[in-house]
Amino acid sequence: QVQLAESGGGLVQPGGSLRLSCTASRTISDYYAIGWFRQAPGKDREGVSSISTSTTDTYYADSVKGRFTISSDNAKNTVYLQLSDLEPEDTAVYYCAASVAVTWVPGPMSQYEYDYWGQGTQVTVSS
Repeated sequence: QVQLAESGGGLVQPGGSLRLSCTASRTISDYYAIGWFRQAPGKDREGVSSISTSTTDTYYADSVKGRFTISSDNAKNTVYLQLSDLEPEDTAVYYCAASVAVTWVPGPMSQYEYDYWGQGTQVTVSS
């Protein structure tokens, strides 16, 4: 059974930084891509960033471009999301997800492209 575990969330002031980790129970190269989504209270789940596990091609939503950085460490079966210059609007539960779709390409993200999900980690940006 595939398991994904997020960590690294917390409370941070505006302008601060956090690094989220997504660790898989199996080698991440078994998946075509790992993505990060977020969901704020009362809002739809939003695709934030994704990375190909083979080419390391990446995608960022416009709302986070230039502030968030996704990276992977295959030896640790872990994908990271570095959050910088955080804003109150970034407050949400952040989820990582894995896709086994051979048709996956970097681009605007749909949760329906992803097959396995973690439980989420809360990020709160507040002064």
